Amino acid sequence: MTITRRAPSVAPLWISAYLALRVYWAATGTPSGLSPVESDLVAFTGWGAAVLCAVAAAAGFVLLHTDLDGTPRRLLLGTAWAASLALVASSALLLLDVIGAVFPGLGIEFYPLGALSRAACAGGGVLLGLLTLAYQRRKGRRAPVAYTRTPLWAYAAAYVSVAGCVVRIAAQAVVGFGESPLATGSALLFEAAFLLAGTVLPLSLAHRWGRIWPLWIPVLRGRPVPRRLVLWPAVGVAAGINVYFGLMLLQMFWERLHGRNPFPPDGDMALPETFFWVAVPAYWVWGAGLAAAALAYARRTQTAPPEGSGEGDPAGPGRSTRVNSADPCER
Repeated sequence: MTITRRAPSVAPLWISAYLALRVYWAATGTPSGLSPVESDLVAFTGWGAAVLCAVAAAAGFVLLHTDLDGTPRRLLLGTAWAASLALVASSALLLLDVIGAVFPGLGIEFYPLGALSRAACAGGGVLLGLLTLAYQRRKGRRAPVAYTRTPLWAYAAAYVSVAGCVVRIAAQAVVGFGESPLATGSALLFEAAFLLAGTVLPLSLAHRWGRIWPLWIPVLRGRPVPRRLVLWPAVGVAAGINVYFGLMLLQMFWERLHGRNPFPPDGDMALPETFFWVAVPAYWVWGAGLAAAALAYARRTQTAPPEGSGEGDPAGPGRSTRVNSADPCER
């Protein structure tokens, strides 16, 4: 049984449990010290977060127990997708939690209670998204086709992602690495992971060695690379980067449109505003390219439905849904 098939029974219950916590905090007061900005979530806080969870939970239960058609179906799907995205976006600071927990020497403070709240919120959003996707496919919506070759746009996305990482590093080089907030503490492991996530990970999604261990890897050479080993980190990194820096970019536009410096210099870090207008969009390009390449990798490596099931095939049972996407770069 796949995660997508287990999600329907979990999503509304998960969100309902989190809703109870949001109502309690809204009524009695949210604890302090849940993040660098005090609140555990962004965009939706206080009673707003409780209302969002109520809408998400209600949508989840309706998705689970009905099979609507026409306009009601479209309204339900639109509400569910909007609530799912809002839950994930509100948990944007979860990226800092993960970095602070995995790399404790970077000087990024870790907030345990806030991290648990954000993880629960993001988890609810992901589960609701899986449930909504399953509902879409339940009637009149075929499953995505599986690629027999990596499409050219996947290569382009992978290299665009690498370019975003390179631009981000170049922007830091211009202002000096001594000005980086990560220059203090034990940052070697983080820097290695940073480079791997910005170069090896995107390219592994497009090239053959991301699916078959290359010949220079002893013991494993020629064997299939576990799909989750590549896909799950790619999805996690892409989601974290896109949500966190996407919201940051929107905030930067908002502040600048109102004549304010999005990142006024302070005692800890005084970087020119131009740096952020290069670095933050570069992060977002990195994440967007990684997400697109991950989508292609998922379709390239997905398991074909059992013969005779008719799953994902509008033409009927027993037909293949795999397509031959011409790719002269496949190697």
